[in-house]
Amino acid sequence: MSRKTVVCVVGTRPEAIKMAPVVLALRSQSYFDVKILATGQHSTMLDQALEHFRLSADMNLHIMKERQSLDHITASVMTGAGKYFDETDPSAILVHGDTTTTFASALAGFYRNIPVGHVEAGLRSGNMHLPFPEEMNRVLTDRITSWAFAPTELAKENLLKEGTPEDMIHVTGNTVIDALLYTVKSTSRPSCSELAKLPENVPFLLVTAHRRESWGKPLEDICHALTMLLDAHPELWMVIPMHRNPSVRETIKKYLENKEKAILCDPLDYPDFVWAMNASKFILSDSGGVQEEASAIKKPVLILRDVTERPEAVEKGSGVLVGVDGEKIFSNAIELLESKDRFMEIENKCKLQPFGDGTAAIKIAELLKDYFENDH
Repeated sequence: MSRKTVVCVVGTRPEAIKMAPVVLALRSQSYFDVKILATGQHSTMLDQALEHFRLSADMNLHIMKERQSLDHITASVMTGAGKYFDETDPSAILVHGDTTTTFASALAGFYRNIPVGHVEAGLRSGNMHLPFPEEMNRVLTDRITSWAFAPTELAKENLLKEGTPEDMIHVTGNTVIDALLYTVKSTSRPSCSELAKLPENVPFLLVTAHRRESWGKPLEDICHALTMLLDAHPELWMVIPMHRNPSVRETIKKYLENKEKAILCDPLDYPDFVWAMNASKFILSDSGGVQEEASAIKKPVLILRDVTERPEAVEKGSGVLVGVDGEKIFSNAIELLESKDRFMEIENKCKLQPFGDGTAAIKIAELLKDYFENDH
């Protein structure tokens, strides 16, 4: 029996981290011939993430260029992915999440009548411009997929409301939890030299902020709140991995480069980032994946966004939605720094993990195998 070829597409570091467990689960079965197509929407960050899982891309389109536009990413991914699909003639394509790589490669597959599976389907903020362009990417990708691998029951409900047939939806949990548990087991101390600047056992906050809708004044307000926190608590340190986008880095450096206890560094390798999440006092982030990861390790996270497509993180997890208002960020952070009761309240919310138990990738692999064995 010839094996079914499945192409797993990744473009950014978060996609690589969340798709890696799926690749490993598929490859554990002799039934599939699994190819990894990297678009290179992120370059070195993507490669580092794959290496952590002992994976490498079978093809890398290397589309990334400085200050790249959404037009460039979309057109380059569609053209490059389409050519690769023509060469490999896969039985299925898997995409992940909400990036421009996700939508453009799914559309290239759709144009070729190749069934597409969307890992992390059904997430919705309800606002097509927040986050931008990710919400649009999610909605359009879900309209053209054959398998919607929804991480939660709420994600399934979103898909049903939009008319997705129920037999196309499979609630699996989120593969980011699979990746997190794999990494927690394999990580002891960080390898990044920048993290070595942290004195032993000092309290520190982990901060990530890069969303396109936050560029400009919102990011300036976030940074101003961070400076206020450092001034209010002189014992406090911050670790701030900076996104490689020049617009983001310039703003962060403007406010925090001269703060002695603010460690500004390049994006951390995934094992080091997991270490930093675990070791931090709490997290401030506009990342969707971090909302899920923080809930899994019961770590408070102040969500630096006005809306979230992961409301489970707020309702049943460790997330607190604070937006990009500097005063609101500052007041919520001060409460976490100074109130043990507030900490315990968040920890108690995390008893029921909303994003799965770490077996999402295995479920996805089994569902695909069953589909091809029984139907095709």
